[in-house]
Amino acid sequence: MAFRAILADRTDGAITASVTTVENDILRDGDVTVAVEWSNVNYKDAIAFVSPQIIQTFPLIPGIDFAGRVEHSSDPRFVAGDKVVATGWGLSQTHHGGFAQRAQVKADWLVKLPDPLSTRDAMAIGTAGFTAMLSVLALEDGGIVPQRGDILVTGASGGVGSIAIAILSELGYHVLASTGKASEAEYLRRLGASEIIDRETISSEDKPLGPDRWAGAIDTVGSRTLANVLAQTKYRGVVTACGFVGGFDLPATVMPFIMRNVTLAGIDSVNAPQVVRERAWQRLATDLDLEKLALAVTEIGLEEVLGVAGAMRAGKSRGRSIVDVNR
Repeated sequence: MAFRAILADRTDGAITASVTTVENDILRDGDVTVAVEWSNVNYKDAIAFVSPQIIQTFPLIPGIDFAGRVEHSSDPRFVAGDKVVATGWGLSQTHHGGFAQRAQVKADWLVKLPDPLSTRDAMAIGTAGFTAMLSVLALEDGGIVPQRGDILVTGASGGVGSIAIAILSELGYHVLASTGKASEAEYLRRLGASEIIDRETISSEDKPLGPDRWAGAIDTVGSRTLANVLAQTKYRGVVTACGFVGGFDLPATVMPFIMRNVTLAGIDSVNAPQVVRERAWQRLATDLDLEKLALAVTEIGLEEVLGVAGAMRAGKSRGRSIVDVNR
């Protein structure tokens, strides 16, 4: 049975990708076949189209997320018709991903969607929202409750940042949104941000220890920004690191960790254990306002994915672009 997909290949070192029709036998190992309904475009997806560091085997269907309904399963945990979501694991790296109308994966990679989430909701959330929730859980596990003080979110207008703000505000936190896009201030306030901070005031600092300004932070930027976020975190605060759009390096000192007992929590959404995934999706079903989520969502079809990926690489995207794979 043939189906439509974006297929990436590499010729003379250059990656090419296009929407095409592929045969079902292209699908690789897996005990569950899913009729994909929705996917979405993440920053990692955008990079995969131009960088040889993401896709490790060619030809491959990219897309690190998908949601749909089970067509067939040889694993008793799933039956035909189950609503499921997959994020991370080997998708778009060594295994065909979500930019397609069909997927075949290991049962361990799937999570049953809790009510009231639809497959569309799941991809409006996607890896970005899953990562945001993992970060919120890390703050909570570190004892950061709303009464402890402000929470900073960097890269606030991006996918992770947008959903993190919506979740945190729903839980009663006072959220500071850091962005370099002044035009997005009203959008961020509608998501629940209490204050808007110009990212330059954080990224340009260069002190090993600054004034204590926030009880916790969710950082999607990395590099100098993360170093300065740490330097301005309050005593026994928690900072989560879940992105590196500003760089892989961390030009920091040990001062925040020793003088203020700050915790830096790394967030990995790719290989998170199943129990962690189920906890996060259950919390997303209860703690994320779907009306706020709708503010961050734009629908596109498979043919539009490459253009959106280019805009994302250029820093011209906002919120979430979800992909109707049947459009």
